Amino acid sequence: MSKVIGIEYTLKDANSGEQIDSNVGGAPLEFVSGKGQIIPGLETKLVEMSEAEKADVMVEPKDAYGEFNEEAVQTLPKEQFAGIELTEGMSLYGTGEQGETVQVTVKSFTDSDVTIDYNHPLAGKTLMFSVTVLTLRDATEEEIQTGVVGGMAAMGGGCCGGGGHDHGSEGGCCSTEPKEQSHGGCGCSH
Repeated sequence: MSKVIGIEYTLKDANSGEQIDSNVGGAPLEFVSGKGQIIPGLETKLVEMSEAEKADVMVEPKDAYGEFNEEAVQTLPKEQFAGIELTEGMSLYGTGEQGETVQVTVKSFTDSDVTIDYNHPLAGKTLMFSVTVLTLRDATEEEIQTGVVGGMAAMGGGCCGGGGHDHGSEGGCCSTEPKEQSHGGCGCSH
């Protein structure tokens, strides 16, 4: 049976200790289990936890955003970016091979070329989540079918901000889709 799980979390880079994201003090991140809404390495642990339980969950790249792929870094002619005020590290949205929306990061640029990175910003990183399960309940039939907590009526527009959680459909912190990230994920759609 799918569950609706609401969590409070702090996400750090397990190697550097740098804090990447947190929703502590804000609204819990809620998701429907079994829908691929958050990274598999975190969901696997959360579905075993009870309400009010706390845990530190280490997630290797293969169970998070994948290994860093050097081939995903490309240099393109600057004219393809006409009208965009480029800055290093900014996120842009483009179209992938199957027509899906993909987030890319501007690595560097010159007067003639722009080097962009199609890797997720957290690709290749081992992640440490400090999580608390705040709420836990069985998902309703509608939530199981739609994957939306609270049903379709609960879907707001835009980014919830929070790091990859149920935020947009983009690639937030916990999600594998480009919905949730507060890692530069919700802006800069050129």
